[in-house]
Amino acid sequence: MNGQQQTAPDPYFPAHGDPRFHVHRYELDLDYRPVPNRLSGTARLSAIAGRAPLAELALNLGDFRIARIRVDGRAPHYTLRGGRLRIRPAKTLPAGAAFTVEVHYSGNPKPVNSPWGGLGWEELTDGALVASQPVGAPSWYPCNDRPADKASYQIAVTTPSAYQVVIGGRLLTRTTRASTTTWLYEQPAPTSSYLVGLSIGKYQTVLLGDPGLSGVPQTGHVPAHLLAEFARDFARQPQMMDVFEELFGPYPFGEYGVVVADEELDVPVEAQGLSLFGVNHVDGARGHENLVAHELAHQWFGNSVSVADWRHIWLNEGLAKYAEWLWSERSGARPARERAAYAHQLLERLPQDLALADPGRKSMFDDRLYERGGVAVHAVRCALGDPAFFRMLRDWAVVHRHGVVSTQMFAAHVERYAPGPVGELFEEWVYGTALPPLPFPVT
Repeated sequence: MNGQQQTAPDPYFPAHGDPRFHVHRYELDLDYRPVPNRLSGTARLSAIAGRAPLAELALNLGDFRIARIRVDGRAPHYTLRGGRLRIRPAKTLPAGAAFTVEVHYSGNPKPVNSPWGGLGWEELTDGALVASQPVGAPSWYPCNDRPADKASYQIAVTTPSAYQVVIGGRLLTRTTRASTTTWLYEQPAPTSSYLVGLSIGKYQTVLLGDPGLSGVPQTGHVPAHLLAEFARDFARQPQMMDVFEELFGPYPFGEYGVVVADEELDVPVEAQGLSLFGVNHVDGARGHENLVAHELAHQWFGNSVSVADWRHIWLNEGLAKYAEWLWSERSGARPARERAAYAHQLLERLPQDLALADPGRKSMFDDRLYERGGVAVHAVRCALGDPAFFRMLRDWAVVHRHGVVSTQMFAAHVERYAPGPVGELFEEWVYGTALPPLPFPVT
């Protein structure tokens, strides 16, 4: 299952994304001036038309001025209204045809409005930060904004030389001319538009651990005044990487970076090969180590193995929540069964009107989805027993590496490792709303 086979709009965000075509590569060349918060750039999209001729296509883009658009080098007719860039090529594109779209644009980037506040490009006191989940990507570049439409990225950002640019992926070159520096990054792995993370700020870069252990280079980009606290709070991240590679299979990307923005953030946010934290998540006492584990686990569950649409978000959050508990268990703290029991107690005191399989747009980031998702994964573990459960979990991440999945696919996958049918388990924990009793391991 991949982005080209997803033919229906996302039911939670039908105005985001166009299922009639698939983008397989983005090349962004951007210039950003922090003080006026001014962004100008060129986006080149390499795409493939779907199963029907394409007389029109739509991208998502914020409130920018369009200087020029070309489709296969020819000027199309286009309109940009309400975050929807509609493009009518000069000539209808045949079914299955490869084509390119080039958009030249400029303006003052601002977050996309949502029920959870502004999403995407955020102007900081000194710099900028991008955290786009679920629909903030159009705040800074034109995109086919749907999680199933995964593409590779090459991104160049030019900004004043006092600032560092951090993007998920490999830094290819850094070129300084006069007072500006251009940072060129490549992310070859298939990436959902909301997972393209970016930070522009004044950071110290530090290496975490020995990449010889896991083979994965790990870096931190941290304000200088937080280096000591960061060194303690993230000291065990290389051990987490080793544990998660053992449990989930090889790390799915070429590198892993962590940014601590010099401002408070409500929650940390995952991006492809990168996680973004706020100063409030660094205390020098490992007070937020569960979040360090959670964001790292998303590199497997959510980033590499991505949801077909946002109804299935519990597969991202439930598995990342359970990874927190597995890290707790493996690091000598409380075992997962105790963490699951505590979460179950919390859920008992809360309304029981949320179904994991389709929580609804308003509830897709509800705390209950995370906690119930974690306990549901624990219920699967109890039903399968540890040997089969951990084979199932690793195979899920390996078989669907860089792919797109759904709840139905996960249920079918689990059943292959179960001693009997798991339909009732999924009906109770995933499709139903009433909270089942706390699960216990098989004997």
